[in-house]
Amino acid sequence: MKIPPETLDRMARSMVDRDSLLSPRATRNGDYIRRSSHRPEEPVIRPPFSRDADRIIHSKAYSRYIDKTQVFYLVENDHITHRVLHVQLVSKIGRTIGRALGLNEDLIEAIALGHDIGHVPYGHLGEEILDELCREHGIGGFQHNVQSVRFLDAVEDCNLTLQVLDGILCHNGEAHDRSLMVEGEADWDSFAEKLGKIESGGDALPLTAEGCVVRCADSISYLGRDLQDALEVEVIDERDLQDFPENCVDLFGITGRGKEAFGDINRTVLDVFIKDIITMSYDADCIAFSGEVSACVAAFKDFNKQHIYQSGRLLKNKEKIRFMFRYLFDRVLEDIKEKREGSLVYEDLINAPWVSPRYIAAAAPEERVRDFIAGMTDRYFEQVFRQSILPARVRSRYRV
Repeated sequence: MKIPPETLDRMARSMVDRDSLLSPRATRNGDYIRRSSHRPEEPVIRPPFSRDADRIIHSKAYSRYIDKTQVFYLVENDHITHRVLHVQLVSKIGRTIGRALGLNEDLIEAIALGHDIGHVPYGHLGEEILDELCREHGIGGFQHNVQSVRFLDAVEDCNLTLQVLDGILCHNGEAHDRSLMVEGEADWDSFAEKLGKIESGGDALPLTAEGCVVRCADSISYLGRDLQDALEVEVIDERDLQDFPENCVDLFGITGRGKEAFGDINRTVLDVFIKDIITMSYDADCIAFSGEVSACVAAFKDFNKQHIYQSGRLLKNKEKIRFMFRYLFDRVLEDIKEKREGSLVYEDLINAPWVSPRYIAAAAPEERVRDFIAGMTDRYFEQVFRQSILPARVRSRYRV
C-alpha cells in the first residue's frame, strides 16, 4: 500500500518542523552516513536512525540478549536484570535526557539498543576469560564494545549509520567521566582510528552528543539496579552496606544502613542523576555531571566493584567457568580446522544464512571461534559444552 502524496508531504513538513526544534548540537536525520545505499531510504516514514533501531532489533544478535547475563549468572531468579532489560533501561534513560536537551531520540535509542550486543556468556567474567583466550591465540584482546560493532557491521552486515556504530563503539560503562565532549570527525577514517585505539586498550569519546548521553545513561542505569539485584540474590548483605559511601548516603537522603533503607535505591539514583545531567548539560557544550554527583558516581562504582562484581559469592564458580571457556575454544577451533561440518559452529555461524559471506571469507579460524562463543547465550553455552564433553545417550537401539 502506498501513502498518498499529499499525506507524505504533510508528514515531511511536520518532520522539518520537529527538526527545527532540536538543539543546535543535536544530530540531524539528514546528516546520516551509511557505507552502502543499495536500499532506498524512506526518511519521512522511518528516519535513518529509527531504521537503524529496527535493524538492530531484528538482528539475530539482538534476539540473543534474552538469555545473556547482566551481572548475576547461574541464579534462577526472574526478578533480576538480564542484558535485554538493561539495554531497554539505557534507552529509556537516554531518551529522557535527550528529550530534555533537544537531542535526536531515534539516534539515542539505536545506540542504546545495540551497545551491549557484544557481551559474552556470564557477563564480565566471561569477557575477561575470552580476552585471555583471544590474546593467547594471537588475535588481540576482546572488548565487548568492539564485538558489538563486529556483530552488527561485519557478521550480520546490518549497514548501520556511522553515527550509530560510533556511539556503540564509544560507550564505556566501566569508565567514569564527569564531562563528555564529542570527539572525532563524521567519516569512516575517523571511525577506523577510534576502533584501532580501543582495540589497543585505549578509550575514545563519541562523535555525537547523543552518543555521549548513552555513555552516561549506561552507568546511571546499572548502579542502583545492580545494588538492588545484589540485595535480592543476597550477594551482599547489611555488613556490606556499612561501607556504602557517605557522600552517596547524603546525596540520596538514605536513613540508616539496613536493607530496608536501600529498598528504593534505584528510583532515587535515577531521579537524582538524570536531573543533575539535564541541569548541568542544558546550556553547555558537553554532557556533564555536577562535581557532587560525579564524586558520588565514582564512589558508587567503586563500592559495586568491590562488594558485588568482585564478590566471592559471585565468583565461586570462576575456575569451572574458565575451564568451560578454554575447553570450548579449543574444541570449536579443532572442529573448524578439521572441517567437521556436523559441528554446531558450522550450523549456527559458518553456514548460517544470515551471516555475511564477506565476513566468513575474511575471518581466521580463531576469529570465528571468538565470534561463535561471544554470540552464545548462557543457556546455549552450557548446552554446547555438555554436548561436547558428555557422551550421547541412545534410546532403545543404536542407529546410524
